[in-house]
Amino acid sequence: MKKILIILDGIVAKKLMHRIVEANTSDNAYDVIYMSDVILPVQKPSNFTFYKFDPTSKSKLAMVLDKNIHTEVLIALNSKDEMINVTKNIRSHKQNLQITVLDYWGLDYKDQYINVYKGIEVLANGMVERLPNIPVIAQNIGLKQGEIMEIRVPFGSSYAYRYLGSIEQKEWKIFALYRNQQLVNIKPSLVLKPNDIILVIGKPYVLMQVYNAIGKTQGQFPMPFGHNIYLYLDLYLQNDESVKKTIDEAKTLNQRLKNNKLIIRLTRPTTPAIMNYIKDKLKNIDSIVIRIDYSNKGFKKILKEDFRKYDIGMIILTEEMFKEKNSLDMVFDFKVPIFKLGKENLKSIKQTVVLLNDTHSYEQISPIVFDVASQIKTKTRIFDLDPIGEDEDKTMLLDHFENLAKIFNEKIEIVSNTKNPIREFKKEKNILQILPLKEEMLKKRFSWKFFYTNTDFISFDMNKYNQLLIPIVEEKD
Repeated sequence: MKKILIILDGIVAKKLMHRIVEANTSDNAYDVIYMSDVILPVQKPSNFTFYKFDPTSKSKLAMVLDKNIHTEVLIALNSKDEMINVTKNIRSHKQNLQITVLDYWGLDYKDQYINVYKGIEVLANGMVERLPNIPVIAQNIGLKQGEIMEIRVPFGSSYAYRYLGSIEQKEWKIFALYRNQQLVNIKPSLVLKPNDIILVIGKPYVLMQVYNAIGKTQGQFPMPFGHNIYLYLDLYLQNDESVKKTIDEAKTLNQRLKNNKLIIRLTRPTTPAIMNYIKDKLKNIDSIVIRIDYSNKGFKKILKEDFRKYDIGMIILTEEMFKEKNSLDMVFDFKVPIFKLGKENLKSIKQTVVLLNDTHSYEQISPIVFDVASQIKTKTRIFDLDPIGEDEDKTMLLDHFENLAKIFNEKIEIVSNTKNPIREFKKEKNILQILPLKEEMLKKRFSWKFFYTNTDFISFDMNKYNQLLIPIVEEKD
């Protein structure tokens, strides 16, 4: 059992005494020096001993210090002079005793064994944290530098409806989550929802960046998956014209999305001419990094190595790469969005389109839809083409999209009818389709096993449109 000396007087003494008694676990023994009976608790625990005298009295203070071997002293007084005198008297009697003082006056102790708890700063921080859009930081935990923070996930956040396993957590970590005033078990498949409160730990400057990213409602993609866009380009699989179009499309995406860098990984170079074209096309662009693989390591090995090196938030793949099904199985495990390049040019895109299928998947990707639309400056069209008719879950999902559109201040058009969804969808042009990334999409499918009623799979197999595939948590049967 540790013996702790507490010296109290002043306006916070009563409340502090109350909190110490309230937190008492009987693992410590306390000697309490006080001057006013006002601070005394109603119930006096058996492990508390109270002494009433002026703590500036050196002889009386020495008597208590000599009576027991104290491991720590806590001091909260009402006067700067009293505080200085008491700490001076303790130090003259006990050289290495750990002392914690409540300081309202800006005291400057040169003593390594004195911890200063700045009362004015704590009070100011506590009041400021009551204001909206201000991070709540733990004041007296860990290093007391703000390395623990509480963050509420707002409606419209790019982090809402993201599962924890898809959120890149470098130099910070989500270690607790509260939902509806209940502590929820943390696991990679847990989906963040608006109004969730998360507790995060990490370097203070990193946590402020995380707080700002979570709090913003648009212009964040490809965050929270990562900061950089990654183009994998196998020159052996494409002709020169296809390569040139792919480079132009990647460059356009890099210009229109608020990513940090575009990483271009070139593999299996074919001719010097096409290599020179790429280098000339992208030279002197600071936001583009070109990496060339001359040793033919293979898609899986290169991608694994590059994910360790770069903070990849989205992968760009060509139509030819999607034919290499044996190589794509590992892409799904990275849990980042995939941009599938179509035959239409990105510069001609005028609309962002969502073809609704199941409610569970599309609720998860909904914030990304408006985030991307806000960056590439397109109108969003939601296709509710359900031949079966009215569905309560679908109605709620449409309301959800309309509410998000208001939050993001984005234009939205909902197209509803009972016609064949794919037939109607094929009439569209100059669009970017956003749909959920499902594991089955990247696997080999045989025609006799194909789910023709599933619009996600049917539209995914179209090569006409540019498509953005967003990772989700799939429902298990």
